[in-house]
This record gives sequence, C-alpha cells and structure tokens, in this order.
Amino acid sequence: MSTHYGAIAFTDAVRDVQHRYGSDGFYDRKRVQGTAVPGADALTDDEKDYLAERDSFYLASVGATGWPYVQFRGGPAGFLRAVDDNTIGWADFRGNLQYISTGNLSGNDRVALIAVDYVHRRRLKIFGHARVVTAEDDPALLEAFVDPGYDAVVERAVLITVEAYDWNCPQHITIRFSAADLEPHLAPLHEELAALRRENVRLSEQLARLVPPENGQSS
Repeated sequence: MSTHYGAIAFTDAVRDVQHRYGSDGFYDRKRVQGTAVPGADALTDDEKDYLAERDSFYLASVGATGWPYVQFRGGPAGFLRAVDDNTIGWADFRGNLQYISTGNLSGNDRVALIAVDYVHRRRLKIFGHARVVTAEDDPALLEAFVDPGYDAVVERAVLITVEAYDWNCPQHITIRFSAADLEPHLAPLHEELAALRRENVRLSEQLARLVPPENGQSS
C-alpha cells in the first residue's frame, strides 16, 4: 500500500466499518501515515513494469448523476504504460461509441483503476485524476501511444496523474490463462501431434503396399 492510499480510501464511514470488524488498528496506521505526508505517491519500477505487461484493466469513473461506471479496457500488452513516476496513460480505442467514461471525465476527473494479473493472481489498484488528450491537443503524444501492429482506431489518449495505489491481496482471484500464455507450452504438443500424423500417413501407405487387396481387387 502506498503512503497516500489510506488517506483517500479510508473515509470516516470506512473506518467505522473497519472498527466494527476489527481491522481499524492495522489500517489506522496507514491512514495517519498517509495524512502526514502531503502530495501524491510516485510509482516505482515494480508498478511501471507490471502495468506495461497488462493487456487489460478496469476503469471506474463517476457521472453527473452520482452513479459510478466501470469500463473494461483492452489492447495489446504495453498499451497501458507509465509516462513518468506520477503519470500513466493509454491509447483509447474506438468502441461502442457510448463515450460514457469520456463524458464522465469532463465533469469529474477522479478515477480508480484496477489492473489484474490472472496468471500470477496479482492486482494493482490506482487512484488518480484523468484527462483526455486528442490529436488536436497533442498529436505527438497520441502518436506515441499508437501500436502499428494492432488494428484499431485510436480516438484519443487518456492520461492519469496518480495520487495513490495499493497492491491488493490475491484471495479469490481465479487463475486464467490467455492463448499467448499457453502457446509456449502448447507449441511442442502441436509439433508432436503433427509429427505423429505424418508418421501415421507414412505407415498407412506402407501397410497398403504390403496387404493384398480384398475380394480379388487389384491395385
């Protein structure tokens, strides 16, 4: 847990519930520590490397009605990355054209992000302030987020100024593997299967030459 995380997340209502369930003693130390240290928390290399390896994450924003909205964002590994010690960003690809998250950010820039590593059962939570950057605003920045190998329309970039973050516990994260995760392990099996099929064809042809035809048929 970063220094500033408790100061943001542990409101009076949250602390009341923590007290009720007996976890307030542990978390109060984190909250007091975060309150005493002004300013945002800087990302370390661990967070930067972790984010660069992700191919998806979940983004929460809040609309004018007060309702939260959680959006799944996906792309090639590396589309989400750290720009510097206090900023992360990604290319925002064209989706279903509802633009709910983008619209929400125009009224309230506070967001929460969760990035999950299902293979190793890890998750990183981030609080921050988001801003949308278009090609008209900063074409060079937008171009820096474009992956020429990924077939998608980049409508904008989103930058988040990180306020705080927390590495969450691995409990209840179901292990999941992507096709890319499994490919190094499946490739030898595919090669072995192909070799066995070729061998089967060869042996079948060899057997056909050795066994005489039935019912008087000639070859």
